[in-house]
Parts: sequence; C-alpha cells; structure tokens
Amino acid sequence: MKLPPLNALRAFEAAARHNGYVAASDELHVTRGAISRHIKLLEEHLGTQLFRRHAKGVDLTEAGQRLLPVLSDAFYKIAREAERVSSATSDLRIVCPPATSIRWLIPRLELFRLKHPDIRVRLTTEFFSERGFDEVEYDIGFSVDHWPERSADLQVQSLFPIVLTPACAPTLLREDRTPMTPDCLSKFTLLHESPRRADWSAWLEAFDVQGVNPSEGDEFPNLDMATKAAVMGAGIVMADLVLCREELASGALVLPFEDKKCVSPYGGVCVIGLRDRWHEPKVQAFRDWLVDISIADAAVAGI
Repeated sequence: MKLPPLNALRAFEAAARHNGYVAASDELHVTRGAISRHIKLLEEHLGTQLFRRHAKGVDLTEAGQRLLPVLSDAFYKIAREAERVSSATSDLRIVCPPATSIRWLIPRLELFRLKHPDIRVRLTTEFFSERGFDEVEYDIGFSVDHWPERSADLQVQSLFPIVLTPACAPTLLREDRTPMTPDCLSKFTLLHESPRRADWSAWLEAFDVQGVNPSEGDEFPNLDMATKAAVMGAGIVMADLVLCREELASGALVLPFEDKKCVSPYGGVCVIGLRDRWHEPKVQAFRDWLVDISIADAAVAGI
C-alpha cells in the first residue's frame, strides 16, 4: 500500500489528540472543513472508518485508536530529529549553572567569540539534570567532577579544582576584635550556597573543627548570592578561590584562615557532553579554549 497523504495523517493525528476538529484546525492553521476533508480522504485511502461522528463531536474507532499512537510517536521523532539536524550548524549551545556563568564564563566568553567568530554561542544559565541532558537543547554543559548518578552516555573533561576556604568582609573581623580561630566560627552566621551545605561540612571535617554546626546559618540559591551577602557583612561564606577571585583580589572579602584550604567533595569544575558530539569541531574548539583559560585562572588563583 502507498503511504497515505502526509497532510491527511497530520489532520487525523491532531483531531484525534484534541478529540475534535476545532482544536485541530487551530493547531494546524486550517479551516475545520479542511480537517474534515483530510480525514475523509485518509479513511477512503485506508478503507476503514477512523472516527464515529455524533451530535457532541467525534470518537475514535478501534482502527483510529491503533493508528493514533503510531502517528504521534512518528511525528514526535520527526520533529526532534529535524530540530537536531537544524541545530547541528555553527551554533554552540551551552548550559551553565548561574554562579559559574556569572562569575567565570560570561566575563571570558567574549574572548572565545573573538577567537572563533564563525561559531555563534547560545548560552543558557540554569541548573539542569545531567541524567536528562538534552542533546537537542545543548551541545555542552558545565558541572562538577563528582556529580552523583551521572549518565554513562556523557563525556567529562575537568577544568579547574574547587578549592574552599572561609571568607568574609574585613569589617566582620574588625568588629570581633578577638584572635580568629576556626572554633570562633560558631559565633558567626554561616552562609550556604545550596541546600546541600556540603562545602561547609567538608571544610569543618577536613580541619577537625569542633563546636560549629554546618546545618545552621543562612541558605542561598547559589554561590553568587551567598558571596554578595558575605560582602555585605551578613556572615561567612565558604569561598571558591576561583569563582570568588574578584572579591578576594579587591579586598571586599578576606580569608581568616589562609593556610586552611581544602578541595570540594564534588572535585572541580568540568564540562560534559554526549559522546557522539564530543569531537565535533565547534565543541572541540570550545573545550580546547576552556582548558587554556582554566590553566591560566588556576595559576592566578594559586591552586
């Protein structure tokens, strides 16, 4: 049998999904009469009735019920693959969490654009699920080395370590006046960059600090907001020496315990991407550039 007309299949799938001709005509931008004619043509082509017409509308016949999921799945796959083919151009689609975007990637991204003017960068700043990394939406994403339950389909390239140490506004230390030791942290508000509070827990454990409860303190959606709160004197943040470099260099934040630094339990910052696109020219160019600037940044931060 020859394939039925595509427009007739689309009309049937839309009408069956919406359980009526009116919504289908709105979706496909044709008249209700056109939907009706396409479905009649399809029924004639197949030699069977797909809808039962009645005063309140239409219902699917058994044949229509069998055909609908097949068509819906086929149209979905066609749309997804068409989007993927369309996106496999010079566009480089990046997804990066807010703090890493604002504090590290965005200030440097113009350098990549100047070096590769043929690659158009499209950046999405948001948190995302690695297990559901969307190959249609993104070519590459920023994450951390030791992210739990990472999909085996993802390639990983480490960039720079996340080195942690407490930081606060210099006025906070001057107001306290007493010699600062790790045990003194119990007198200050701890500022947390996520609900997990893993960074503070890791640092306190690494230096066997007693009497400080990592579950206490103020919680923020990301490191950028927690760091800004620390600059305002709201408490002590667990600083990332790379991502907080600007505040540390300007003196807006100081390190009470410069000799006490540890690596984050999540390892370091990395980029991830699907294996079958890992060596595409635009992805490879971006990864090579990231490695170069990461090495330079780590050296400046002294890590």
